[in-house]
Amino acid sequence: MTLVSSPTAGRRQAPRRRRRRLTVDYVSFLAVFLGLPLAIFLVFVISPFAQAVYYSLTNWTGFSPEMGFVGIGNYIRLFQNPTFVQSMGNSLLLALVVPLVTLTIALIFASLITVGGPSHGQVRGLGGASFYRVVSFFPYVIPAIAIGLLWSQIYSPSGLLNGILQTIGLSVGDFPWLGDERTAMGASIFVIVWGMVGFYMVLFIAAIKGIPAEVFEASRLDGASRFRTTISITLPLIRDNVQTAYIYIGILALDAFVYMAALNATGGPGNSTLVMSQYLFRTAFEKGQFGLASAMGVMLAVVTLVFAAIVFTVSWATGGRDKGGRA
Repeated sequence: MTLVSSPTAGRRQAPRRRRRRLTVDYVSFLAVFLGLPLAIFLVFVISPFAQAVYYSLTNWTGFSPEMGFVGIGNYIRLFQNPTFVQSMGNSLLLALVVPLVTLTIALIFASLITVGGPSHGQVRGLGGASFYRVVSFFPYVIPAIAIGLLWSQIYSPSGLLNGILQTIGLSVGDFPWLGDERTAMGASIFVIVWGMVGFYMVLFIAAIKGIPAEVFEASRLDGASRFRTTISITLPLIRDNVQTAYIYIGILALDAFVYMAALNATGGPGNSTLVMSQYLFRTAFEKGQFGLASAMGVMLAVVTLVFAAIVFTVSWATGGRDKGGRA
């Protein structure tokens, strides 16, 4: 008797995917962990944003029920307003400089505290690393408004900074650091970096501690310097943390309302420190033009989304796609 084997004989048939039965537990799980968060997101995020978009198409004053539909007239007015264009440029400058400076300093400090110790023996950080960590993180626990008010006094013509410079022999007189167009933005950027670098340092410390110590020991045996180790090993291995941090601090820099309002409530000399959120507040509550202010808010949201998209694209183009391809 001859047995004729089927072409599919011996092959393992792919298991059929079972359809999940709609049990009470499964439905309640979806309702609590998917339906409820989605409903909250729609009510408290999507709905207010949709209302802001609608208000941006009107001439609503904010204090009366009447509002006339003006279409995209408010957006045309925005880009014909040199003050708004300048405030947008200041916000973009903050989004470019603040994340780059803050994260660079945070990464340097985190590397020193975790793997910047002696070049022999166990891989460890500098001596007294815990003390440096606490001191660096301390500014972050201070409210942003308190930081702004504190530094506004330090920067004043008769403040601490000019006094220190005078003591060490640098005669600057009563220089107004926040009142001079040449230094107002730089001084403001320094305050934001000072207040935020400690948090991102701690974030990077946690990420670096997740890297096996054998990786750093191998780089040490290969003769890699601390700088080369940081650039070629540490940074690529924590790129996801850096990407997330860049987006978070970039969004903070695009807003920066609290810092700028505390340091220079009027927008600085020649509006040199005026940011979009600050001008939005002034337009809405000082001029009573809520429709125009809503258009500013929509533009700020669009700029923020574009910023996040650029960060994701750059990360993907510079190596993130390799990780995605292997996944």
